[in-house]
Amino acid sequence: MHKKWYEYLWLWTILYFILGFFNILFAWLGMIDFCVPLVFALFNGNKGFCNRYCGRGQLLRKVGAEWKCSGNRGTPGWMSSKWFRYGFLVFFLAMFGNMVFQTWLVAAGAASLREVIKLFWTIRIPWDWAYLASAIPDWVVQFSFGFYSLMLTSTLIGLIVMILYKPRTWCVFCPMGTMTQWICKIRHRKQI
Repeated sequence: MHKKWYEYLWLWTILYFILGFFNILFAWLGMIDFCVPLVFALFNGNKGFCNRYCGRGQLLRKVGAEWKCSGNRGTPGWMSSKWFRYGFLVFFLAMFGNMVFQTWLVAAGAASLREVIKLFWTIRIPWDWAYLASAIPDWVVQFSFGFYSLMLTSTLIGLIVMILYKPRTWCVFCPMGTMTQWICKIRHRKQI
């Protein structure tokens, strides 16, 4: 059976992290993963991106199901509950807002550039090899470090729950999936 082009998008996730490892400015490419699902939901009224084009979901399926690295146990009910999904979305958006605020502080000159990656929003890992001073404004670089941290943390969470449960358990409470589902529900209500 011939594979379709989008079945290789899991490579995008790997490429993203490799590029960001060597040059943190590539972290901005992750905005594609933030904007495209929302555009799909707004204009198509469905979760087509999540179901077909999400590179992270594909990577979790590949590593978990095809490479058999998943515990393949049922996902706990509380992970798919509305309170957990929306609670995690609020927490995730708060972390994103904090990252934007830190970027603004650097742009305003109130804080200096911090060349660190924060795993799980708390563990600071020096990452200074990934950026050499240039003409790029410090706020652009600060956003890169923050966004790469966010993407790396969420991918690690996805891998952890993949190992413990089913391959795409992350998709059950993914903040982007929750937002696109919310957009689709609003669109559907307006059409009725």
